[in-house]
Amino acid sequence: MLRSCRASWLLLIAMVIALPGCAGAPVQEMSNARQAIKAAREAGAAKIVPETLNEAQSLLERAEMNLQRRAYKDARRDAIAARGKASEALGAVQLSSDSDGAS
Repeated sequence: MLRSCRASWLLLIAMVIALPGCAGAPVQEMSNARQAIKAAREAGAAKIVPETLNEAQSLLERAEMNLQRRAYKDARRDAIAARGKASEALGAVQLSSDSDGAS
């Protein structure tokens, strides 16, 4: 009985540890990417670093396609990458406006 109870607890702990790897749709990551792209666009990234902003948008579109296919791991990866590219674009805009103001 004690051995059976211990085995059940170990199985439960293993399942809880493995559960995050089986998480559902990357809703928060998708939202973060959309917001980052919107902020970069509103800051003027389309004029200053259009390639970087386009890359972010393409990654988000790929994430959305993966989301529709229920390829959540790939969607999460692409959404995180899209957010990173959008942040890079926003940083370039801010750096550009800082250097313009210093002249």
